[in-house]
Amino acid sequence: MHTTTTSPEALRAAMVERIRKAGHAQRSEVERVLLDTPRHEFVPDADLAVTYDPWQAVVTHRFDDGRSLSCASAPWLVAAMLDQLDVQPGNRILEIGAGTGYNASLLAQLTGRADLVTTIDIDPDVTAKASQALAATGYGDVHVITGDGGHGYPDHAPYDRMIATVSPWDIPAPWWQQLAPGARLVAPLRWRGQGRSVSFTYTDGRLVSDSLHLCGFVYLRGETEGELSGPITADDKVKLHWDRDQAVDLNTLGGVLDQPRVTAWSGITIAPNEGHDGFWLRLTVTDQRVCRISAHPDAIPEVVNPIGGYWRPALVDGGSLVYLTARRLETGDDVHWELGAIGHGPAATELTEHLCDEARAWSPERDHYEPRLVIYPADIPDSELGRPVFEKTHSRFVFTYDCISE
Repeated sequence: MHTTTTSPEALRAAMVERIRKAGHAQRSEVERVLLDTPRHEFVPDADLAVTYDPWQAVVTHRFDDGRSLSCASAPWLVAAMLDQLDVQPGNRILEIGAGTGYNASLLAQLTGRADLVTTIDIDPDVTAKASQALAATGYGDVHVITGDGGHGYPDHAPYDRMIATVSPWDIPAPWWQQLAPGARLVAPLRWRGQGRSVSFTYTDGRLVSDSLHLCGFVYLRGETEGELSGPITADDKVKLHWDRDQAVDLNTLGGVLDQPRVTAWSGITIAPNEGHDGFWLRLTVTDQRVCRISAHPDAIPEVVNPIGGYWRPALVDGGSLVYLTARRLETGDDVHWELGAIGHGPAATELTEHLCDEARAWSPERDHYEPRLVIYPADIPDSELGRPVFEKTHSRFVFTYDCISE
């Protein structure tokens, strides 16, 4: 139901202006297609104000338990990923995750021919509605395929551009095989609990990144799960999430939060509007033990008291656990948050000091860093890789986080 009296065109123009001010839709062609495309026709059941809110995703399908199955991504993220993809006229494109069809319509405009765009989704209800919306808006020549996106779509390969709007833990082997030399791939990848939209160029048999954006997406269905998770409290209200190549044993961690709480403070502060994701990103390079902790609101702060936000880093070492926390500091009108660490278990004191030391090492370079992810096929030998290596099923991730001069 559309309750606002402002026209869709005016709402769309305001949306694009706000996205531009936030640093996205920097490519003029991306700005143009966002302005020209009636997003509300792809999410007809959503309120217009929500549809054209730059920061708001619109959930269109849910699992029986209420979890999001498919959605229209927030417009700022759509713009950011299209900037990353850098579509050129005549590019052949594969989209994994059909969503509402909105993104496929943007891709069709960017490449100049709808029949050069293929979008695939495992859910037939999703593809049926995407097909209807694309046909109704003039993009019926887009190829909408019902199938496992992890397999790509070889019939139209090779692709000059490939974009995933669902989050894979790995780069599936078929994707490697369906990329043209020099192709660009944009995918919201996961490693060590993080989720990042990463843009790559496919060159010399490897994928080399040139930008990363913090984000969260519905996971790629049908993928053999590489991120594991499990509760560390009897009531399941506190959970850990880790990669399968990490040494985490929930049996060893049993009752860890019942042990005394050890707290340490780093002396490092962040502004109220400054995230801690850069610290976590660096930590994935410097400490292979980093993973993610999540907690039900009922468990905060009595059981655990992690830093706010969805992304909450933790370290596990045997039967010991430490996680990032923060406390509010006020000096007159000046408000900051000091980073700290809370630990439990035999090595709690050592681990809390270690996490604070990591914050101190990160802070001087926080505005002067260059993260880069290079992905190799799984059969690449150790002698050709740097460190650290994140072991996946079909590939090996090598991540670096280097301080650069101004």
